[in-house]
Amino acid sequence: MPTLKVEMYEGRTIEQKRAFAEKVTVLVSETLGGAPEAVQVIFDEIKKENWATGGKLASDPKV
Repeated sequence: MPTLKVEMYEGRTIEQKRAFAEKVTVLVSETLGGAPEAVQVIFDEIKKENWATGGKLASDPKV
């Protein structure tokens, strides 16, 4: 059973997450084989203040 963990900023709608889960499930099932029912998608939504790239918080103003 493939399990995909998706880390992303907060703010996506339920419709966006549903559409992503549906499409990635089809792709994983077709590519790796197996039943779509076995594919799991876990969304881990992270606040921008808790994510840093290059030493800068994503919540910091862009200069």
